[in-house]
Amino acid sequence: MKKILVTGGAGFLGSHLCEKLLATGNDVLCADNFFTGSKQNIAHLAGKPYFELMRHDITFPLYVEVEQIYNLACPASPVHYQFDPVQTTKTSVHGAINMLGLAKRVKARILQASTSEVYGDPEVHPQTEDYLGHVNPIGLRSCYDEGKRCAETLFFDYHRQHGVGIKVARIFNTYGPNMHPNDGRVVSNFIVQALRGEDITIYGDGSQSRSFCYVDDLIDGLVRLMDSADGFTGPVNLGNPAEISVGALAEKILALTASRSRLTFKPAVADDPQQRQPDISLAQKTLDWQPHTPLDDGLRETIAYFRRKLA
Repeated sequence: MKKILVTGGAGFLGSHLCEKLLATGNDVLCADNFFTGSKQNIAHLAGKPYFELMRHDITFPLYVEVEQIYNLACPASPVHYQFDPVQTTKTSVHGAINMLGLAKRVKARILQASTSEVYGDPEVHPQTEDYLGHVNPIGLRSCYDEGKRCAETLFFDYHRQHGVGIKVARIFNTYGPNMHPNDGRVVSNFIVQALRGEDITIYGDGSQSRSFCYVDDLIDGLVRLMDSADGFTGPVNLGNPAEISVGALAEKILALTASRSRLTFKPAVADDPQQRQPDISLAQKTLDWQPHTPLDDGLRETIAYFRRKLA
């Protein structure tokens, strides 16, 4: 049994990670300030003897005794991270400093939930870990993109300068139960609009591509990365390489929900990547990991979740 801290543990990914870690026999401390996280996501864990919930903002130091830290705390959808962009940058940068300081003090291994957004609007396709990115440092998305890039810098500098044991995961588009219905992400947007019979809103012409990974597959990748050999730090891409256009995704969700919603098109969002597809060769080789959930199966689970949520 390991004592494990999960920051952002009441969020979409964090709640699934807490559940997985408890199920595999660990003592889990969930820290969240509930800006985007929800107590509903982890309410079913509250009575378990090896689960503890703490309200905490990681832009402030945290003094606990743990063996592993999963640093997932940061709003991850444009609606939320653009609401308070200064705080978003602080969460990525000050939060990384505080969590790395904790890891240094207690000699814990720490994993950073980075993002495919560090690649920006990529000029190479698919994206490999050695691609340095094409990012606008002053745009509306920069608080998130550059915050995560700076966090990666801090992780590797703490590793080189202080010997902190680090793991860095670059997470591509992930979906599944516990997504926030108003987070502005394409899967949740389309499903909620379809279930409500509202027009499906597509920004741009729908030709832009994404690659969607079901949450259970992603969480398995995070745990494998945390438990990987000491010499492997990453960064490593975690995502599903099966690429689909946003327009095709909308049509698929309409079919799966049997919705009569219509597609509507609005101007493209500034700095919105036109292509997003991970090269997961490194994860396959080093972690023996790849996603297994077909998109249709994952969407059915997610649709069922939102039907219950909106009922």
